[in-house]
Amino acid sequence: MIPKVPGMFPALALIVILFIAGAGCTNASDEEVAGSGLPATTMADDLFAQAEMVMADSSYRTAASYYEEAYQLYTESDDVAGALLARNGMFRATRATIEYPLNRTAAEVEMQEKIPLLTEANMTAWLDERAQTIVSDGETLYFENVAQDYLYAHVDDLRPMADTMIDFGYVSRYAIPEKASAAGDESVLPYVNPVRYTGTEALVLPEDVLPATGMLSIWYPLPLETESQRDVVVTNLSHEEYIVTGPVTEGQIAYVYYEVPADAIDGDLIITADIAFTSYEQHFVVDPARVKAYDTMDPEYIRYTSSGRNIEVTDESRALAVAIVGNEMNPYLQAQVIYHYIIDTYPYSYAPHVSIDTIEPKVAESYYMLATGHGDCGTQSQFFAALCRSLGIPARATGGYQMLVTGHPGPHFWAEYYIEGYGWIPCDPAVAESADWVDVPEEDRDAFKTYYANNLDPTRLVIQKDVDAPMNPTIPEGAVVFRLVRQQPAIVWDEAAVDLDMLSGFHFTVSLEGEE
Repeated sequence: MIPKVPGMFPALALIVILFIAGAGCTNASDEEVAGSGLPATTMADDLFAQAEMVMADSSYRTAASYYEEAYQLYTESDDVAGALLARNGMFRATRATIEYPLNRTAAEVEMQEKIPLLTEANMTAWLDERAQTIVSDGETLYFENVAQDYLYAHVDDLRPMADTMIDFGYVSRYAIPEKASAAGDESVLPYVNPVRYTGTEALVLPEDVLPATGMLSIWYPLPLETESQRDVVVTNLSHEEYIVTGPVTEGQIAYVYYEVPADAIDGDLIITADIAFTSYEQHFVVDPARVKAYDTMDPEYIRYTSSGRNIEVTDESRALAVAIVGNEMNPYLQAQVIYHYIIDTYPYSYAPHVSIDTIEPKVAESYYMLATGHGDCGTQSQFFAALCRSLGIPARATGGYQMLVTGHPGPHFWAEYYIEGYGWIPCDPAVAESADWVDVPEEDRDAFKTYYANNLDPTRLVIQKDVDAPMNPTIPEGAVVFRLVRQQPAIVWDEAAVDLDMLSGFHFTVSLEGEE
């Protein structure tokens, strides 16, 4: 069992809607719609206006239907601009509820099937008071992981199942002192115990979802050169003739940007890259008395103590952060207190990242956790960063993939906080919480959680230093793209009738082998 993170949405594979283009439809360019007596563009404009109205009223499913009808009419009328607006509206409306496929009856069945010995009272209390929900078209819909979230919040029910799924001895191989490798020569701390990874990234989009015309724009993720991830090598990139930017492997985020014309694609679209990098264990030994004062005028300090799209500093976050740390004034110790508060207060839970990223007005991921108490590794890391920033401690949510749990890459995010005199110190609240899911000695559980407060294992692939990291060129403002993280390629193709950006997550793989 592995924490799921923004960027990968396995359950969505069954419910992603493939919208069919107007291929084969009559080229009606303002011909009357049969039986209506109205030009197609007029009907499309009316449907689009209705879609916008009901979308604003949170009737997402009705909006998706109106947008789709408008899209078909605009396409038939050769109104390219109108078709694109309607298609994008259709994608947004679908994304708003795609992670909420369950009505009340289906949610009850889901919980009863997946949770042994679940009582009616406990199920009712969870669905009424704690479950993640959205209201669309006047109906309350339940998050797809409603049963798993219940189990994470009730570890006594979870442990009998998790003990057979998690090899805690393997997961804790860097964290438990008697099992962990030696930290090495303290003169080379904090970066020790390197692991060299080599492997391949691959995107394979099937031919039957690709448009016959237009231009594909794709931002393809790569390993990033950082203090803990070094000697990055990217080779054998596909379609080098269509690379516009990159490969970029330094800065805030690593990627290569393509523009590929449709007529250059023969069959499936296949883009691969061979990658290699060295990941170091981060082992920080911090003396709070030696922590230095921040230079509050430094641009990096300002960047990582300000509000962002998903890490938001508000009066509420400041009040909570102050209440958590009490009279503690040392920024390192404050960050430690916040870390332990999160893992002791908030059970791990999956989060509806696509919906959060889509619905307007935009709600920051950090605020979503503050308001609901729900968050997975990405949301917890952003919440941690928001609380730190609220106290003037630079912090960010960093990530890409981890190879800790099974040895194979799994999408993951963690946090980093900056302490003057020591640098960027990692912490991983979600991995720390996994110790609660298994039946292990309390001293092992405590040692595991303590390790991940200011250390990190070397089983990481870093793609970006923070969420919402900017790329060049930037993703167009109106494009329907998952913007939070780049664990999978971002795709913009105006002529596509299918939400290719969503589909990319199901057709993108990362394979790695490590050698210590």
